[in-house]
Amino acid sequence: MESPIERIRLSQTAKDQLTKLKRSTKIDQWNILCRWAFCRSLAEVTAPSPVPIPQDSNVEMTWRVFGGEMSDILLLALKQRCYNDGYSTDKETLATQFRLHLHRGIGYLAGDPNIKKIEDLIELAVKN
Repeated sequence: MESPIERIRLSQTAKDQLTKLKRSTKIDQWNILCRWAFCRSLAEVTAPSPVPIPQDSNVEMTWRVFGGEMSDILLLALKQRCYNDGYSTDKETLATQFRLHLHRGIGYLAGDPNIKKIEDLIELAVKN
């Protein structure tokens, strides 16, 4: 399945938030934390606010690295979410919505005072 964007570059704020999450959860890979964050945002009822997101960090990955073996499933989830929110599923809209969901999810995870270890992420997923 063709991905909506070839490369993903995070904002410096998101990088700092992921660094905090890496320390607390002991999950070393950016892409795994980003998958958790993306799914956390998708679980929200509301669409993310359409805010500009800078690409000013040195954290960059391809869509395939982000999604790994789940890349097609994550893309389908993104398309379904865009459809549910009344957005188009063209490549540009998917790329924009992906960035918004990813960054919102990173912010939610980093701002959650209950996430202190990997088990807390699992508990969050099971609870929702």
